Amino acid sequence: MRVHGSDLDDRRLAGRVSLDMFFNQYIQDHPVRSLAVNVSEHGLAAQRLVERVTHHARVVAIEFELPGTGEVIWARGETQFESIDRDFHRAGIRFVAMARRHERLVREFVWDRRMRALARWRNA
Repeated sequence: MRVHGSDLDDRRLAGRVSLDMFFNQYIQDHPVRSLAVNVSEHGLAAQRLVERVTHHARVVAIEFELPGTGEVIWARGETQFESIDRDFHRAGIRFVAMARRHERLVREFVWDRRMRALARWRNA
């Protein structure tokens, strides 16, 4: 596994692509079903329904399959922010470790989605 990270706050430098993908978070060893609403090479934005008992942790394990890839990706992530309202628990999760093969898969997926969006914009 390779570890990402730098002192530079890159959360706004990385282009995000919209996504509606269910995935599993493991928060203090508790599996939590969540929805990814966007993804970049550096992390994802997640939301889940507020539960009676809400688990919090700075470091979480993430299990997901990007649409069309057919491969389950495991990563370790750090929660960068959390917001809880009456219905939803939202979080920004930065990838801090994953297999190099999975890093490449995420990078290629995001790049492909960006190129498709650009092509649609140019043809509009």
